[in-house]
Amino acid sequence: MDIRRLPNLSALRAFEAAARLESFSRAAEELFVTHGAISHQIRALEQELGTTLFARNGKRISITPAGRQYAASIRTALGDIAQATRKLQAGTRSERRLVLTTMPSFASRWLTPRIGRFIDRHPELEVELRCSAQLIDFEREDVDVALRMGKGNWPGLHIEKVLDDVFFPACSPSYNQGHLPKTAEEFRRSTLLRSEGEPWAPWFAAAGFDLPEPTQGMMYEDSGMLSQAAIVGQGLALVRRSLAVGDIMAGRLVRLSDVDTPCDWDYYFVCPPAVLETQRVQAFRTWFLEELKAFESVKDMQRRPARPTSVDWEADMVTTAGEPAPGIQPGRTASSPPDDGAPTHA
Repeated sequence: MDIRRLPNLSALRAFEAAARLESFSRAAEELFVTHGAISHQIRALEQELGTTLFARNGKRISITPAGRQYAASIRTALGDIAQATRKLQAGTRSERRLVLTTMPSFASRWLTPRIGRFIDRHPELEVELRCSAQLIDFEREDVDVALRMGKGNWPGLHIEKVLDDVFFPACSPSYNQGHLPKTAEEFRRSTLLRSEGEPWAPWFAAAGFDLPEPTQGMMYEDSGMLSQAAIVGQGLALVRRSLAVGDIMAGRLVRLSDVDTPCDWDYYFVCPPAVLETQRVQAFRTWFLEELKAFESVKDMQRRPARPTSVDWEADMVTTAGEPAPGIQPGRTASSPPDDGAPTHA
């Protein structure tokens, strides 16, 4: 075999993803390139091979029998490359480096306010936090642990359900000059912020509100941005408890109803089985479960009316073993600005 005549590796990756996902657009999202780049790479590959890999009918594509057979072989070859790379990295990467990945919303609203305590506990570790809404492939990416939201159906991995979630409406305490909605009619007259894949209709039904699904106004792709929009007073948001409790306890958001609806997805701690027993991953798992236990013990406190929170109340929510919350000095409230006057963030 003359490896000098192999097709371009980027083109092969584009083809494998498009064949597996049966979509140029989804392949582009997975590889973080444009739809046009995927299309161009596959056409160039077809010209190089002298074979049609995809049949095109307008905007629709379907893989040809030859393409399907080639894709299976390429997938195996790329898997071998990924496995060889991971073995090499596992043998050369320092045990002191821990790589985590999670959704941007969970990273910003839940993990980031807490991760400093893990670093303080394990100063010997170098921690890298990567944020992506895409499902990472452990065989291809140098990642130790993924904190995922989903159904938990990821074969071949260590999967541990760690947290469930619910939705409820919330807004800034200053929204509508403090006249916050309670009735169905008041909700109808309010600005309802929207998030892709998280409709209002199930909550309306649970609350007994005969209201239609909102179809106008801002649509947010990221739940963290949705919460931030509510905090700055843009409207009412249907928020996830895991992302909103900190802002409610600090008085940045007000929960508008005791009615909540279950989220269809749960949070999971996910990693390759071989990585689970490493010291760095065991250290993070132990700390992470401690933080979740502390969070579970106070998560229902967000049903209380919003009010200035004491240091101890805020610390109970985000700390373990009675340690003070980072960035909050004794005698100060969680909502107090720091000494330099800079704004605080959840």
